[in-house]
Amino acid sequence: MKKLKIPAVPSIRRLPSYLHIVKQAQADGYPYISGTVIAEELHLEPIQVRKDLAITGIIGKPKKGYPVGDLIAAIEHFLRWDTLQRAILIGAGNLGTALTGYQGFRDHGLEICAAFDSDKSKIGKKIHGIPIFAMNKLTEEINALHPALAILTAPSPSAQAIADQLVEAGIDAIWNFTNVKIKVPDNVLVQQEDLTSGYALLGVMMNTRIQQASE
Repeated sequence: MKKLKIPAVPSIRRLPSYLHIVKQAQADGYPYISGTVIAEELHLEPIQVRKDLAITGIIGKPKKGYPVGDLIAAIEHFLRWDTLQRAILIGAGNLGTALTGYQGFRDHGLEICAAFDSDKSKIGKKIHGIPIFAMNKLTEEINALHPALAILTAPSPSAQAIADQLVEAGIDAIWNFTNVKIKVPDNVLVQQEDLTSGYALLGVMMNTRIQQASE
């Protein structure tokens, strides 16, 4: 099986920001919202917003814009946020604990139903109501829970070994928060999340601002 090629990745990354604005418009009682309004909120070009929204299949109405309810439904369906996704979390440390407590996941249909860790002091306890199991229970719980994906927040040195365990247990989608580029079979989806990239960009922006101010 060939690796998936996902078109319009930058557009997909912008959709959650659009959704937030559209939901606010709905809360404020607006029946329609234009691409121009969304663009102004995010400092984008209106044509870019319209191109991004087009990938969801929705079509706006001339002089009115997009029906707010329909636009929310279109974005959520395209992102698969209108379908419950069960997930397990590997690594109940600081980052894992923070992710299990993030309400935004639940708002978009992602339910973390179990966590796993090798620390005996954590096993049998709960984080934000989510039970923590021993790593040797991984296959057993995956067979019982049937999660759609695994969130990997374990220490980086053990990332590849854990990924191998997940694949062996039948997991075919991994959200990887470690700094290790894990190797998996072609049929397994991996999203690598680098938490330092946003900070790196902000640092460059701050340096650029300082340089321009001194010129």
